Amino acid sequence: MVLAQQTDLRLDTTFIDYVFVVFYFVLVLGIGVLARRSIASSLDFLLSGRALPAWVTGLAFIAANLGAIELIGMMANGAQYGVATFHYYWIGAIPAMVFLGIVMMPFYYGSKARSVPEFLLMRFNATTQRVNGITFALAAVLIAGVNLYALGLILEALLGWSLALAIPVAALVVLSYTFLGGLNAAIYNEVLQFFVILALLIPLTVAGLARVGGWDGLQARVVGLPPGPEQVSSWPGTSLTEIASPALSVIGIVFGLGFVLSFGYWTTNFAEVQRALSARNMSAARRTPIIAAYPKALIPLVIVIPGMIAGVLVPQLTTLKQGGPTDVTYNNALSLLMNEVLPNGILGVALAGLLASFMAGMAANVSSLNTVFTYDLWQDWIRPGRPDEYYLRVGRTVTVVGCVLAIGTAYIAGSFENLMDYIQALFSFFNAPLFAIFILGLFWKRMTGTAGWTGLISGTIAAVIVDTLVRTGVIAVSSQAGSFMGASAAFVVGIAVAVIVSQFTTPKPDSELVGLVWALTPRVGRGKVRVAPSAAGEAAAGATAAHREAPHRHAAIEEVPAAMDEEEGAWWQSPVVMGAIVLALTVVLYLIFA
Repeated sequence: MVLAQQTDLRLDTTFIDYVFVVFYFVLVLGIGVLARRSIASSLDFLLSGRALPAWVTGLAFIAANLGAIELIGMMANGAQYGVATFHYYWIGAIPAMVFLGIVMMPFYYGSKARSVPEFLLMRFNATTQRVNGITFALAAVLIAGVNLYALGLILEALLGWSLALAIPVAALVVLSYTFLGGLNAAIYNEVLQFFVILALLIPLTVAGLARVGGWDGLQARVVGLPPGPEQVSSWPGTSLTEIASPALSVIGIVFGLGFVLSFGYWTTNFAEVQRALSARNMSAARRTPIIAAYPKALIPLVIVIPGMIAGVLVPQLTTLKQGGPTDVTYNNALSLLMNEVLPNGILGVALAGLLASFMAGMAANVSSLNTVFTYDLWQDWIRPGRPDEYYLRVGRTVTVVGCVLAIGTAYIAGSFENLMDYIQALFSFFNAPLFAIFILGLFWKRMTGTAGWTGLISGTIAAVIVDTLVRTGVIAVSSQAGSFMGASAAFVVGIAVAVIVSQFTTPKPDSELVGLVWALTPRVGRGKVRVAPSAAGEAAAGATAAHREAPHRHAAIEEVPAAMDEEEGAWWQSPVVMGAIVLALTVVLYLIFA
């Protein structure tokens, strides 16, 4: 049975396909070698020296998200659930990305925090920073393992290697360029990878639609297979949530996915926020997630639709949808469809795109892991006060350790039939409670430091409990609906605990919260770089951790000269205008696929 599965999944490649793949690997490593020349400090290695233009950070922002979670997980969802999968993009990403750019980036970038946990140090206390630093490091390693496992599957299909060989080899490639060039290498490779990924997805979609008779032909074939006609309409998404009541299904999607999971991921996940923090000024930082929102709104058309095509065109998946015996899972939809519709030559370009997507996803998590571990755990907690060269070496070492750990967590990902089930569960554990305490702390100045870390821990525990109840069958819903419920529980419990604890603990004085809380930040300050004098000095000279831990680090906030901001005269330079346009585009797409 195992041999039959390997035979079914082996891609029909020729010499020309391997040439494309080898050329791509050489190009990726070359970028790493070139990026190494610009590394002179830990800030260069971990945050690209905060010198990148908006279009580069915007494309890197979206490419970092186009890993295995998207291509394997979302295509699997497309094959299994159909058009309802669009929710993960249009309500599950775009509003949160716009909110990040317009509302939250002024606080992130203006504080000059080098990471999300460091911002929590400024707003709350060191314990909250450390709790979030530890949980983020764990999440980053687990999610890197998802991308590494998927990349190993592709190398297994391409070369016939076992996963025991394919996974370490894939990790070595990612390690090579991130170790050499740090975040610069990761970001410029992500820009390249964005276009290479499109070179996979667009031909795959066009060729697949041609085989099934276009969109009309696809719809006709999809509705004839379980779960039926609801696969071609986005609402109410009952097949996705497995909630029988249409009204409750919509509530679950809007609140659980559209608010808690979505905002929790996009506004607090440092693997994404790091790209915006590497921008050269406030204007570029604010526009980074909004620029990324445009391809994010359109790219499901070339991810979800091919998944639907695979579900009706590939015999093994058709059998799976009908409940018959088969050796494949929905996770195999992408490689099966590639082999089905792409000719040699194009298959080689597609394979390079596939490898690009998985390396981008893994590199994003590894590069964010080394930043959080180096700055928030090692420099600010375990080994403060060392020279900057020391922390640069630590950053490189953590890059190696992170890749090694990801090899282990890749096998955890392999135990899940649908990778999206696994990844959504992780988001409910780690991102949803972080969003709860973050958003409460941003808009409620009375929230205390103790409330920050207790809300984080209690929210995570609530999500784990819900996930356990779903997996043991006590709560009878789908795994994905369970993630929506777990995220909602994490958010509500985190908020409740934080509010209660705040009533019995002492908040910071207003003077230490200027620029960190909405009510205490003048409107003009939300669009300009505002930074404590001590933080400005640290960013320039790498001051000691002891100084960063000073209790009044942010007691006085001053405005950096306006020359540091780009002119926002043109409409495409305005985050508000660009955000409004992409939200309108999302509404139009929903109307088309309602």
